[in-house]
Amino acid sequence: MKFSKVFLCILSTVLLSSCTSKNDHKIDFTFLQLNDVYEIAPIQGAEFGGMARVETVHKELLKENPNTMLFMAGDFLNPSLMGTIKVDGERVHGRQMVEVMNAMNFDLAAFGNHEFDVSKKDLQKRLNESDFPWISANVKLKTKDLSIPFYKEVNGLKKSVGETFIKEFTDDDGTKIKIGFISVCIPSNPKEFVEYENMFVKARTSYTALKDSVDIVFGLTHVKIANDKRIAKLIPDLPLIMGGHEHTNSLDTIGSVVISKADANAKTVFIHRISYDKITKKTIVKSELKEINSSIKFDEKVGGIVNKWQKILTSKIKDIIKKPNEIIYQTNIPLDGRDTQIRSTQTNLGQIITKAMSFAYNDNVDCAIVNGGSIRIDDQLSGNINAVDIFRVLPYGGAVLKVEIKGRLLKRVLDYGVLAKSTGAYLQRFNVENIGGKWIVKNKELDITKTYKVAFSDYLLKGFDIPFLSIDNKEVLSINTSLVNDISHDIRKAVVVYLKSLIRLISRLSSRF
Repeated sequence: MKFSKVFLCILSTVLLSSCTSKNDHKIDFTFLQLNDVYEIAPIQGAEFGGMARVETVHKELLKENPNTMLFMAGDFLNPSLMGTIKVDGERVHGRQMVEVMNAMNFDLAAFGNHEFDVSKKDLQKRLNESDFPWISANVKLKTKDLSIPFYKEVNGLKKSVGETFIKEFTDDDGTKIKIGFISVCIPSNPKEFVEYENMFVKARTSYTALKDSVDIVFGLTHVKIANDKRIAKLIPDLPLIMGGHEHTNSLDTIGSVVISKADANAKTVFIHRISYDKITKKTIVKSELKEINSSIKFDEKVGGIVNKWQKILTSKIKDIIKKPNEIIYQTNIPLDGRDTQIRSTQTNLGQIITKAMSFAYNDNVDCAIVNGGSIRIDDQLSGNINAVDIFRVLPYGGAVLKVEIKGRLLKRVLDYGVLAKSTGAYLQRFNVENIGGKWIVKNKELDITKTYKVAFSDYLLKGFDIPFLSIDNKEVLSINTSLVNDISHDIRKAVVVYLKSLIRLISRLSSRF
């Protein structure tokens, strides 16, 4: 009887061990996707975003399933307010983002078009500093003789950025899998040091080169949604394309290909829980859009790095605005500062900026004009807005100038702005509109013989965007130069003061009812 109990106990243990260790050829893994993140700290009055919050989510997912990967689908080095400040005599230009991403142990990052906003020298520094791998099939580094892959150089050793990337996973029962990734970037930011190859050709050729070496291939792209849909049709066996470039979340399906894009600046992230059966070759993707908001705690390690950079930023901003985190405006209607819109049509954010320019001179101007390229946020603002948000919108600052110019020159400037649609020279305007092909200034048709008072951003008077608009033009009759304490001395200060005046006005009106 005693022998029988021992035997049964041993047999039970053996059987249990056999069951738990049996390879079922099925495996689960998780992807955490971000895209178009320019801000390491929370935005919109600290209500949304924040990389320290994302890291908390990341760690929770790793506890849920150790087979979890963290991705950036392009656009993270630029544009940002932080990137414009100088530390140790050099522009930051994405250094803060790489430090945070290193601390978060990103698994893979794709090139976005804004990575090429920074100089070749600074991009190389960021590549060298990054502990995480980068990927791209269609962007190459131009040299004098040929184009080569971008690379990291660490301790004198150069390692090329791959056209593809492979990751291996193993689960508790021993199921192993190889996962491949392909990536392409939209060719929308031409630079002398960058060569863009055809993104559709490179997507397909890189997939073909990779597919027989792995169990599944996924996409990590930074292109327009229409481009992602075309790639899905070209490569119908991709279970998932994690995309960037658009700043508003979307989840589309083309055939059996899921295409996901999260909101910019980590307002949301996508969590993809994926199951793969090695026998049937079937992939199941369950995608969850998760809002990153104030209910999520800050990760201590990442939060410490973010706070370090924020202190540097705040000290710089306080030179202009004493209370940079004060709520100065509230809106439920998103203020549109996205690149495509701000460079092609009049937006409500462009209206606010140009109204503030007029306000800086007590509205003693006929109209106000700013080039769309000065507005660098490439995002929408809503909810609580503080001074830091305005600095993010206009990171380069500069004075607002009151200029007297001839109507003939004003018409040339306005016409040029229309022709410059889709570029940084497109003009955001106040008190100017085009009706039936005629320019209307302050409700009257523009008179080319008349002299107008115009509030310009100082950048426009340098002749960079509009070559004939400069202080040397004889039809520029006079330029008002502001004093340091004037709100017109810095366009960002003008916008902050203007928005605060609106809040006070609303408050006074509300108190009457």
